[in-house]
Amino acid sequence: MNLLAHRTGRAALFAALYFCEGGPIGLIWWALPTLLRVEGIAVERITALTATLVLPWTLKFLWAPLVDTWRSPRWGFRAWIVTAQIGMGLSILPLIWLDPVSQFDWWRGLLVLHAFMAATQDVAIDALAINVVPDSERGNLNGSMQAGMLLGRSLFGGGAVLAATWFGREWILGALVASIWSTLTVLLFVHEPDHLIDAKRSFSEFTRRVLAAARRRATWLGLGFALTGAAAFESAGQLAGPFLVDRGVSPRAIGAFFGIAAVAATVIGGLVGGRVSDRWGRVRSVAAFLLGFVTMIALLAVLDLANSAVPNVAFVALLTGMYFFIGLFTAASYALFMDLTDPRMGGTQFSTFMAATNGCESWSGWTGGQLAGRANYGASFLVMCVVSLFSLPLLRRLARSLSASSRSRSLSDRDPRGEPPDQGGNFHESPV
Repeated sequence: MNLLAHRTGRAALFAALYFCEGGPIGLIWWALPTLLRVEGIAVERITALTATLVLPWTLKFLWAPLVDTWRSPRWGFRAWIVTAQIGMGLSILPLIWLDPVSQFDWWRGLLVLHAFMAATQDVAIDALAINVVPDSERGNLNGSMQAGMLLGRSLFGGGAVLAATWFGREWILGALVASIWSTLTVLLFVHEPDHLIDAKRSFSEFTRRVLAAARRRATWLGLGFALTGAAAFESAGQLAGPFLVDRGVSPRAIGAFFGIAAVAATVIGGLVGGRVSDRWGRVRSVAAFLLGFVTMIALLAVLDLANSAVPNVAFVALLTGMYFFIGLFTAASYALFMDLTDPRMGGTQFSTFMAATNGCESWSGWTGGQLAGRANYGASFLVMCVVSLFSLPLLRRLARSLSASSRSRSLSDRDPRGEPPDQGGNFHESPV
């Protein structure tokens, strides 16, 4: 059986691989900030840690060319994924015996190593997906990927906050390592197509394709949007746990929110958003979903700044709405970035787009934490909303560039230099 040979198998495979990614992400970005805040660690120090851990994801495009070019019949994308997952587990294992408060520096170092291995795994997974999944499935595929990732985040994010109160941190970390290594079994049912494992990638050919992508206007518009578009929800997501702690919500209630409400809303949003973007158009869908999460976060800020007796259920409801739109936006925007990617350098180009989104997570999380610490949460949320809204002109220009590219493809399949069309994907929509 080869999971790559069928639509359902592909969705199940990549959902399982993204589940492996989601567990550590849930622990680091959901559970750990909440647990550290309960221990009395300053918000600024917490967000500085999470911002540092985003850096390997931001810089992964630097070693992504190795994944694209270093392949053979015995060493393909699957081998990269297996090696990275083994490293992910080994870097988490010592944390079972280390205290995150008194041995904070050890935790930071090991988590950075883990982030490096996880980022490498992500490069290989995405490169494999771009090379084997048809364009028409990409929205739906990204919805499945996000569902798998969020299930992992739920179990080891919100679930970890709850379980830590019963079993202790050590058992949660042990379960995380077991989940990372057990997911390797699905790779026994993966057989890469011959055109992937037999393909030879010379450095000169690869460099030529990279330079061609760098000359395309849509590449830079996509990167600019990736660096700014999600600023509002990336910042609000990192601050959500500390925000609820400071508003008097109990750790168990916060764990239930992250483990159930936030995950369910994001999974539903991802599955819906992927399908909608396949049918309605990538750019149009991304713009609509961006306006949705900005609205939720702006309302959250207004209520917080009102200084009135706002019930906590109102904050939780708005955060749940935010996560629903995050799911919609993530599935649609990731499919957009896949459409912009040349499959022959899928790991590198798509990783560059993803690195830009992680860069957005890093700078917006750090900035949001500084604003919240020096002013208040409401001001921080509003500033990041403005940044996200300022990204819409980039998206509009990207739509125009893609429309022009579609018209040029109707005249010729290739340009006079023998390069592929200006951009990949199925774009037949008017500008936003």
